Amino acid sequence: MKSPDIPANEAQRLTSLRESGILTAGEPARFDRLTRLARHLFNVPVAIVSLVDAESLVFKSCNGLHYVTQPRRVSFCGHVILSDKPLIVPDAKQDSRFSDNPLVLGEPHIRFYAGHPLRLPDGAMVGSFCLLDHNTRTFGPQEQALLQDLAAIVEGEFATISEATTDSLTGLLNRRGFEHLANFAIASAQRRAEPLTLGWLDLDKFKQINDSFGHAEGDCALREMTHLLNRAFRDTDLLVRHGGDEFGILFSNTDENGAWIAMQHLVEEANAFNLTSGKPWKLSFSWGVIEFNHEDFHDLSGWLGAADKRMYAMKMQHDADGRMNK
Repeated sequence: MKSPDIPANEAQRLTSLRESGILTAGEPARFDRLTRLARHLFNVPVAIVSLVDAESLVFKSCNGLHYVTQPRRVSFCGHVILSDKPLIVPDAKQDSRFSDNPLVLGEPHIRFYAGHPLRLPDGAMVGSFCLLDHNTRTFGPQEQALLQDLAAIVEGEFATISEATTDSLTGLLNRRGFEHLANFAIASAQRRAEPLTLGWLDLDKFKQINDSFGHAEGDCALREMTHLLNRAFRDTDLLVRHGGDEFGILFSNTDENGAWIAMQHLVEEANAFNLTSGKPWKLSFSWGVIEFNHEDFHDLSGWLGAADKRMYAMKMQHDADGRMNK
């Protein structure tokens, strides 16, 4: 059996998958309608919409089987995300990649498989719309085109879900998306005994940018801040525009000291931007970082409040320094 290779952009792909919100969001009924239709159109016993997470498949719809999840290492769908073309396996027993696969030798006794890759709006390959049969069969161009059409509908549903958790101006997580994923990250960090630190920042004098140069320039400042955040931090760090000119960074597997160093790097990036941007305004911000621990914080809101207090203390100091320098 050949286990699926890991894509070269795996870290970025997983970040896109988790930030999209589709792992847990979205009513199953919207996908169940499509898999029911696929079973009828192709006359197959099983049709599935799957997502390929780090270690397992997550089924958004599994029509004809009762799986909730499946190990990625034995999956057919793990192979699908390695290409932008569909994976067609007319007879799994005659395919060296799958002939001794436990899903072929045992339940559900896969002989035929057709899977079309599923993308997120940012292009990340995250899953498969797939058809399974217990018998061998051919799968011609017209059938492949129809499967592609169904996959495109699923991708449209993904885009709708993603928009509900993504800020339209910056492309970062919005408040809803962040709170969902932050709770997931807290549970994951606790399970792995890894540190998790929150950075919180608020742009300084953002109202003055809007008042002096107009809201278009204010939007430009928010987008430029987003570029700095994306450039300064890792793909595995969660970035959020929490509202207005307030941003957050969830540093995975990072203690408070490490997050402090990372935020200092962001300050340096902002200073470099201000020297070369040619803009009539400057990007500056107040910030704070705080590591999560269950003794001090019982939920996400308490942690956010503590990070906000640390950020606000720096903002007060910046305001005091500004008054002294006048």
